[in-house]
Amino acid sequence: MTKEKTKIWVNEQIKAKQVRVISAKGEQLGIFPLKEALKIAQKEELDLVEVAPDNNPPVCRILDYGKFKYQREKQKRKAKKRQATDTLKEVRLSYKIGEHDLKTKLNRISKFLKEGHKVKISLRFKGREMMYRERGKKILERVVREVETVGRVESYPSMRDKTIEQYLVPKN
Repeated sequence: MTKEKTKIWVNEQIKAKQVRVISAKGEQLGIFPLKEALKIAQKEELDLVEVAPDNNPPVCRILDYGKFKYQREKQKRKAKKRQATDTLKEVRLSYKIGEHDLKTKLNRISKFLKEGHKVKISLRFKGREMMYRERGKKILERVVREVETVGRVESYPSMRDKTIEQYLVPKN
């Protein structure tokens, strides 16, 4: 049994009196009493697994339950892995960033893009620093030029309050 929304019943755990049986090859064998269906599964040295408990009668499949469980877990891990790649990473810069610091930030942005993440670059201004918006835009242009081999621009620089934001996505 697995801890999922609906429990999967196997062999003697199945509670129905009659079940529709599907062979290991995917052929419908028909409707059988539970005991007879279990005998058919045991003869093939496989398990009887309830795959559609809501049907009337419930549908059971003859298969190797260990292998079935493993493949389901594998699919879940693969789906979870794909889901994790859709995360947004943020890198914050300043218009008066030093050369070495900028190189470090560029390396981090490149790493995120190579891993398949979307990157938000934000450049913040404080108080009177708003006068230097053009310098900020030039820094963002440089960032885009430096990482164009691994990423592309999703949205061009936009001002929000005292922040310039730009989004980059991995190059496919």
